[in-house]
Amino acid sequence: MAQILIRNLPDEAKEALRARAQARGHSMEAEARRILLDAALPDRDAPVLAWLDHAARLREEVGGVELPLPSRREPRSAELS
Repeated sequence: MAQILIRNLPDEAKEALRARAQARGHSMEAEARRILLDAALPDRDAPVLAWLDHAARLREEVGGVELPLPSRREPRSAELS
């Protein structure tokens, strides 16, 4: 994996990155990586998004999907012998 060092980053930019990362529950490194990937490779998620759009259209055409849920019952004790 490649590494990058960014010099002369304004303090306010670093603080904004820190706050953004904290708000999303990420490290600053992970947040910076996400921002760089989104900017450098904007179409990397396109196949997944296209598949999700297709699945949503199919669901709308069919009118949704009903899955049968098994009846709930009291759990039985496990046999460990």
